[in-house]
Amino acid sequence: MIDPKEALTLLEGAITSPELRRLVLVAGLLLIAWLVGLLGRLFLHRVVRVATRHTHWRWDDALYEYGAFRWLARMLPAIVVYYGVALLLRVDDDGLGVFVRNLAVCWMIVCFIAAMVQSLLAFESLYSATPAGKRSIKGVVQLLQLALWIVAVVLVITKLTHQSIGLLLSGIGAMSAVLLLVFKDTILGFVAGIQLSTNDMLRVGDWITMPSTGVDGDVIDITLHTVKVRNFDRTIVTVPTWRLISESFQNWRGMSESGGRRIKRELFVDAACVRFLEDDEIERFGKVHLLTAYLERKREDIRRWNEALGEPAKLAVNRRRQTNIGAFRAYAEAYLAAHPDVHDDMTRMVRMRDPGAQGIPLEIYCFTNTVVWLDYERIQADIFDHLIAILPAFGLRPFQQPSGGDVREGFATRRDASTGGS
Repeated sequence: MIDPKEALTLLEGAITSPELRRLVLVAGLLLIAWLVGLLGRLFLHRVVRVATRHTHWRWDDALYEYGAFRWLARMLPAIVVYYGVALLLRVDDDGLGVFVRNLAVCWMIVCFIAAMVQSLLAFESLYSATPAGKRSIKGVVQLLQLALWIVAVVLVITKLTHQSIGLLLSGIGAMSAVLLLVFKDTILGFVAGIQLSTNDMLRVGDWITMPSTGVDGDVIDITLHTVKVRNFDRTIVTVPTWRLISESFQNWRGMSESGGRRIKRELFVDAACVRFLEDDEIERFGKVHLLTAYLERKREDIRRWNEALGEPAKLAVNRRRQTNIGAFRAYAEAYLAAHPDVHDDMTRMVRMRDPGAQGIPLEIYCFTNTVVWLDYERIQADIFDHLIAILPAFGLRPFQQPSGGDVREGFATRRDASTGGS
């Protein structure tokens, strides 16, 4: 059995050992540093938060929300350890003290760089809330964050290895080819991001289409490496930033900012039903208020033409006459001009395209006075509903490929005619 006096004597001798004494001092110093860090965090949450809430500035709230102050508070234990080691140990002659101080410096570097990184994020959030925030700077911010962490790694390595920064950078320069390969996408993304931002080619919220990548939707995020787009089918497509420079894409921002969205659609008319108008039809169409001015102007123009023609005008083939498709085209133009949902200050016309196997295409070209998708589709459908429904009033019919029902009806009509209806 060990005598208590002998045990106490051994313990006193162990404590007086220089190695154990240094370990005890370092452990006590770490405990003090931990307590200082705990008090710093309590001060941060209770005092700094209250102070930021009572100021009129927004930047201090952003710095607090993104944790910049928290990273600065984490530097307090390292500062206590750095100066405490110098007071308790002979740093110049003690390898343990030098190592501990180096670790403390490295931790302060990491905390300071992390605070700078979070400050960049806070600045980005403040910038995005401004009118100019539509131009995304996330790519530049991410590049600066990467540069800061590279600086942190270089400083930490030089502090732990006791090598000069110049020597370390010269070694990195010798590996430049490898670094270019590793950071190829980063370099391409940064250059592309600068071009997109400088030329104002892309903003968050823009509607873009890029068929080669399946993109057809709104831009929701622009980063250093990628552009994230939410398609209208609610899927998310991620496109490398450099592809938006090397390939073409369509940005619909101009349409959105103009206040009008284009309608460009063709109405196919059966060429077999195009004919000249009779006098009674012209009189009847003259009662249509959308056609009154056109018919009077056209009638006077045709009268002067035929009178100037002289004797040949007695032959019907030589005279100018009004056609049903011309009257319909004039009616469609007047209808668009009077439509309350068609933009008055943008191009508006009804033109005849080259006839083909599908009949005579009449192209309706105009702009709605809204860019809202649902309203645009409703207005477009209302216009064509009306024009298709009124075609028979002009003796016209829309062209469509014959269906099985048309073929059966044709055969039934022919059979009834051959049998005399019996």
